[in-house]
Amino acid sequence: MKSFNRNKALLIVAVLLTVFLAWRMLRPINIFVVDDKFALPMEMTVPAGLETLLASECGECHPDHFQEWLGSMHAQAWTDPYYQVDAVFDGSQQICLNCHIPLQDQQENLVLGFKDKARFKPILKPNPNFNRELQQEGVTCVVCHVRDGVIVGPYGDTDAPHPTKQDKTLAKGIGVCRKCHVVSGDLWDTFFRIPPCGTVAEIREGEQPEINCANCHMPVTQRPAATGALPRRGRMHLWRGGHTQEMVSKALKIDLDIDRQSNGTGKATLTVTNTGAAHYLPTGTPDRHLTAKFTIRAKDGEILKTKTHKLQRTIMWRPFIVDLWDNRLPKNEPRIYTFGWGKSLSERDAALEVTVSYHLLDEARRKRIGYKNTEPIAYQLFQEKYDLGQ
Repeated sequence: MKSFNRNKALLIVAVLLTVFLAWRMLRPINIFVVDDKFALPMEMTVPAGLETLLASECGECHPDHFQEWLGSMHAQAWTDPYYQVDAVFDGSQQICLNCHIPLQDQQENLVLGFKDKARFKPILKPNPNFNRELQQEGVTCVVCHVRDGVIVGPYGDTDAPHPTKQDKTLAKGIGVCRKCHVVSGDLWDTFFRIPPCGTVAEIREGEQPEINCANCHMPVTQRPAATGALPRRGRMHLWRGGHTQEMVSKALKIDLDIDRQSNGTGKATLTVTNTGAAHYLPTGTPDRHLTAKFTIRAKDGEILKTKTHKLQRTIMWRPFIVDLWDNRLPKNEPRIYTFGWGKSLSERDAALEVTVSYHLLDEARRKRIGYKNTEPIAYQLFQEKYDLGQ
């Protein structure tokens, strides 16, 4: 009887565990904690002296800043086709809007409250002040430059047609960035080492006090802050990052050494080092990764030998979220890859090609969400060829 009861108890536990794990495989995933700082969109009134919150109005007096912003990913935070497809695939969660279109009047609905403690299930009603033109601007000028109805900047002493005030966090170059580029992942079922979108969180503790996002992503320039003003020190509003090949190339040091022996054998040693970014490379969404690829091809294009190394973050999403491994590039820690060949390949009319590429999106993910990109989702950072017959 005791054996029967024990087996029955084990069966019940097994069934309950199976049901629990099945639910974990199917349930919506909450990948971060919704902090107070981005639980709700930003309520904002039009500052005195302005007619709207539109960047196009700011551009009337600040044309250089406007044109730079217009080409940035901030301006495309809402309209970016990949984001639009990915957001729908992930269930069009309202919480994502608070970084991609952070102003209340950019959102079609008002958030009255939440049905859940985690704040992923909002109570919504139509927003009577919804502005579709403003929505298209994504992370627009006033998101960073308006506080309590006043235009803020690194100086605050301009003779402008609107009230201005100095904001020292802008001068330090990180205060505003933290709102969306730092997230928390301290959940009972989540084992992130670094939460997605947590770019600043990737920077090692000893370097945190020295962080200045603007130093890299907003280069210093000397120009008038507004039309008709005198030139002075300011920053370009570019925010270039992973989408810009030149920006990523500046952050990487790539060295290739070819060692060819007299007996015809050889070895290529590739060293890749993040020398320019305080955060990991790549950063941002975990789909981004680097590849280091060695390929030996015959003259007719036939691949005789090849090897690809991926520098990526690998996460298990279900039934629990677990960071499995991460071999991306922290600052100043080189990755060294070797690739050898034998005499038989040296005797053929073949060449070694070594490439390093940056991938904005994993191909498997692209297919899974149905994203039909019109622009490349990868670009080359390095390429060298070496004739094995030499």
